[in-house]
Amino acid sequence: SGLPNVPEFIGVMVFDGIQTGYCDSSNKTLKPQLDWAKKILQTNPEQLEWYTQKCFEDQPNVFRGHIFRWKQRFNQSGGVHVIQRISGCEWDENTDSVNGVLKYGYNGEGFLEFDMKTLTWIALKPEADMIKLKWDADRSRIIKNKDFLTKICAEWLKMYVDNGKRSLHRTVLPSVSLLQKTPSSPVSCYAAGFYLDKAVMFWRKDGDEIHDGVEKGDILPNDDGTFQIIVDLNVSSVKPEDWWRYECVFQFLSGENIIVTKLNEIMIRTNWRENILRTVPIIPAVVVFVLIIIAAAGFAVYKKKKGERFRSNSANDNNIVCCNRTGQLVIQKTCFTL
Repeated sequence: SGLPNVPEFIGVMVFDGIQTGYCDSSNKTLKPQLDWAKKILQTNPEQLEWYTQKCFEDQPNVFRGHIFRWKQRFNQSGGVHVIQRISGCEWDENTDSVNGVLKYGYNGEGFLEFDMKTLTWIALKPEADMIKLKWDADRSRIIKNKDFLTKICAEWLKMYVDNGKRSLHRTVLPSVSLLQKTPSSPVSCYAAGFYLDKAVMFWRKDGDEIHDGVEKGDILPNDDGTFQIIVDLNVSSVKPEDWWRYECVFQFLSGENIIVTKLNEIMIRTNWRENILRTVPIIPAVVVFVLIIIAAAGFAVYKKKKGERFRSNSANDNNIVCCNRTGQLVIQKTCFTL
C-alpha cells in the first residue's frame, strides 16, 4: 500500500456488536477473540480453511482487481483508495426467515448494492452503472451470492448463535449517568456496561414518554463486549421547578430490569461546575472496525442488530461470517492501493 504500518487487507468479524475475530495481510494469522469462536474453528477445520483462503488469498486478489478498474471509472491515477464491503444475513428465530445483505462502498461512499428481491445490482453512483450491467449479466455469480447469503450464511449464523448464546443472554444492568457539557447543553442520559443490545432508553415527563426536545442515539458496542446508549434532553425550556417531573428510563425489551433516573441537578456529572464532581464528559465510542476500514483495507464480517451499509464482489467474492442473537450476519471487506 505504501503506507507505513497499515495492512493492505483487513478482515474483522463482529458478533452482536462484539469483535470476535480478526485477520490482516501483514501477520497472515486468523485471530478468533472469544473462546466460543475459537472452539468453532477448532471443531470445524473446514471453516478455518475457508476463512484462511478468503482472508489471505482470494479476497486480496479480488479487491486489487476492483481497485484497478474502479480507479479507471473515476479517472483516478494515484493516491490511496478504499473499497468497503458488507455482506451477511439476518435470521429471525421466530419465523426462521433469512434476509441477505451485500453492499459495496468506494472511498467511504455507497457504490453498489445487491437487491435480494430482484436478484440484481443497484448502482449508487453513475460510475457504477457499467459494473452493474456486467454483474447482472453474470447469472452464475448472482446465484452464488444468493445461495451464500440465504443458505450457508444462515447455517453458520445459527451455529454461532448456538455457541455464543451464553454471552448473548447475559442480562447485566448498566450504570446510568446524567451528563452535561455546558450550562446551555442538553442533559444526556448515558447507560453503559450492559450486554444485551435489545434495550431501549427514553425520557418521560409525569410518567409519559416524551419526544419533543429529545434526541436518541444508537446502541453502540464497547471494546469489552458490552454496549452503551445515550439520549439527550433539551432542558433550555424546562423551568428549574419542573425538573423533578422528568426522568430517564432504561429497560430491556423484555420489560424487565427497569432503571429510572430522575432529572436532578445535583446528580448531573459535568466538568464546568466546581461544586459538582469534575469528570470528563463521556463520548460514545465509534465502532472500532469502521475506523479500521477507513484507515486500511480488507474484508470484515460484521453483524449488527439492524441492517448494515456498503457494497459487492467478483467470482471469488464469497463472504466471511459472523452472527447474533437476532440472527444477523454481515461481512465487510476493504482494500486500498496507491
